[in-house]
Amino acid sequence: MADLVSDIVKNVVEGVLKEILKKPTSKRTTRRKQQTRSSTTGRFVRKKAKRLAAPKKQQSRRRTAAKRSRQRSS
Repeated sequence: MADLVSDIVKNVVEGVLKEILKKPTSKRTTRRKQQTRSSTTGRFVRKKAKRLAAPKKQQSRRRTAAKRSRQRSS
C-alpha cells in the first residue's frame, strides 16, 4: 500500500515538474511588414500619407441672457 501511494505521488510530482519546465509554445516573433518595391526601378516605394481631416471648431457653450437670469432667480 505504501509503495502504491509513493508511486502515485512520484508520478504526480514528475508530471508537475515536466509541466513547469516545458518551454512555452505560444511565443512567436511578430512579423514586420515588407516594404513594397517599384516594378520599374526596383527601389522601395514611399507610402502615400493620408490626409488628416481639419480639426473641428469648438462650439460656444455660453449661456444665453435668459438662461443666466433664470439661473440667478432659482
